[in-house]
Amino acid sequence: SGTNAHLILEEAPAGLVPEAEAGPSGVVVPMLLSGRGEGALRAQAGRVADFLERYPDLSADAVARMLAGSRTVFEHRAAVSGDDRAQLVTRLRALADTDTDSDTDAAAGVGVGVGVGELVGVVRGAGRLLGDPALVFPGQGAQWPAMAVKLLEEGGPFADRLGQCRRALEPFVEWDLFAVLRGDEGQPDFSRVDVVQPALWAVMVSLAAHWQAAGVRPAAVVGHSQGEIAAATVSGALSLSDGARVVALRSQLINGIAGEGGMTSLALPREEAETVAARFGLEIAAVNSPASTVVSGPADALDQLALWCEEHQRRFRRVPVDYASHSSHVEAIREPLLEALAPVSPRSGDLAFYSSLTGGPVDGADLDGEYWYRNLRHTVDYQAATEALAHAGVTAYIEVSPHPVLTLPTQETLQTLDHPTDEPVVLATLHRDHGDAHDFTHALSTAWTHGVTLRPTPTPPHPDLPTYPFQGTHHWLNTP
Repeated sequence: SGTNAHLILEEAPAGLVPEAEAGPSGVVVPMLLSGRGEGALRAQAGRVADFLERYPDLSADAVARMLAGSRTVFEHRAAVSGDDRAQLVTRLRALADTDTDSDTDAAAGVGVGVGVGELVGVVRGAGRLLGDPALVFPGQGAQWPAMAVKLLEEGGPFADRLGQCRRALEPFVEWDLFAVLRGDEGQPDFSRVDVVQPALWAVMVSLAAHWQAAGVRPAAVVGHSQGEIAAATVSGALSLSDGARVVALRSQLINGIAGEGGMTSLALPREEAETVAARFGLEIAAVNSPASTVVSGPADALDQLALWCEEHQRRFRRVPVDYASHSSHVEAIREPLLEALAPVSPRSGDLAFYSSLTGGPVDGADLDGEYWYRNLRHTVDYQAATEALAHAGVTAYIEVSPHPVLTLPTQETLQTLDHPTDEPVVLATLHRDHGDAHDFTHALSTAWTHGVTLRPTPTPPHPDLPTYPFQGTHHWLNTP
């Protein structure tokens, strides 16, 4: 033994690495670090900081893409981001210098010593790898003034896709998407259903493009009510033009039933909500989770329901709309809606589409005008769609919206299911009044550290890129 040797020959990297800080995809990738234990993770952070200082001519984004494309992902993970190279190095060294007493505390996100989990620009996580996520698209309610305008102004895949959505909407609306999002004078606001729904569709479709450019490959898509239009567009079942047609013309027809009804969310399971709804002549509009149901119908009946809820100490919330979606009220616009959507030509999509109308997977080629009428008329069974995704093995869910609306219902449903290992992870993209590139980078970092797989556009690795910092362990007695 000991007489053999091995020589590994490896091709040298070809060409120069990209210099653009935003990278080939237009999305800034954080430094993605991982290790089998806390010590290895900290050692890796120190090695990467040294590498950045040793090679100042390599852009930080190029180094981040080298790490993302050439290093195995282990249980302990950290994502480090910064506004410039100096800030990145400072934060990497801060991570390397953290003092943790146990890997268990670090895995739980508990800050000890110098404050693991509290470092600015550093997102931590530990646990199993979850793989590819389902992208979740909510219905109305995620909007806020100037939502994602800062992300638009900073360019990149989001801005590019939003510009395409703007052009796709132009034949169907009388307002300008960018001007509406900015809140320019003379433009309609989000109080109009025929404005807020197309605007939300465009923002959600564009956020999905940003996630995909960052390296997320969706396992499936699912939507809630009008969010299904965005899900179908992202899946490829609807072209951008057809998606714009469906969301714009359908929301305009909804104006015809506005002022005649409304919706109320009840903190009740479906069975109890059905009993209460029948008492007041209301219909079940949406089943969001085992603990949340929405009813729909005449405004005066909803007023009576509110009094009953207060009397019986039941939690409820009046949805801020003046029309009764997902009820018989919608039948009044069936014929004009089918006529308006007759040109829609769906196809089998590139991604699996899970329907909250049927509660399971649906072929994209079936998403014709009739489907979009039924989507508006019948009950949204988001709970069943979530259960179907879980049974298909999906363990990570990213809500693609300007503000999380479905994260809680998704968690409530998943918590009632039996899982063979760790609980699934439900994540958001942006939050109200927080919608710039830093916020998206934080969402991206959070997703990766929680176990979501990222495959950003790679950069050929540098021959001196830090390798894994193996942690030596003694297996013999040191006693003299």
